[in-house]
Amino acid sequence: MTRGIIYWIFAICSLMGIILLAIGLADTVPNAGGVPHPEFPGMVVGEDGAARLEHIGGLAFAFNALLLTLVICLSILGVSERHRSPKFLAAMASSLIIMLLIWWAMFSTHQEFLRTGETGYFMGFPIPTAWQMYGTWLGAIPLVAIYTLGFRQFIFTEEDEAEFNALLKECQQEENQD
Repeated sequence: MTRGIIYWIFAICSLMGIILLAIGLADTVPNAGGVPHPEFPGMVVGEDGAARLEHIGGLAFAFNALLLTLVICLSILGVSERHRSPKFLAAMASSLIIMLLIWWAMFSTHQEFLRTGETGYFMGFPIPTAWQMYGTWLGAIPLVAIYTLGFRQFIFTEEDEAEFNALLKECQQEENQD
């Protein structure tokens, strides 16, 4: 059912490499790294953020979306094939959707700020930053819940434990015979 997960992981990593190469080869924007602050030595003032992201913003968005997908694929790879049930895969897909929605909200509100120069505030932070501060951690909660609540169902079942204990007992008996 999910035997091809390793190929998905390879494809995702390859795409991420291509995106990084495209970002590295993209035209640079003058003063993209900022300019020296007129009053405070050693401090740098950022220039036009929208211009910096004009050529690489979509690539950056795609890269992080692929990174989040890679996290899910690696999590699936860590579960025995016999436990990768449709229920498990649906939970992982739901987790990915939540993480991608949070990433989209973070990215789009930042792009909106760069376009308009205005933003609202949520719990003391500008909205794009609030998505990063609060949303990133909330997006990981489904993965943690799948692992903790589904531990005995997906990760280390009663049958797995019985097999492990039998193997351990067999090894101990072999040691005692030597």
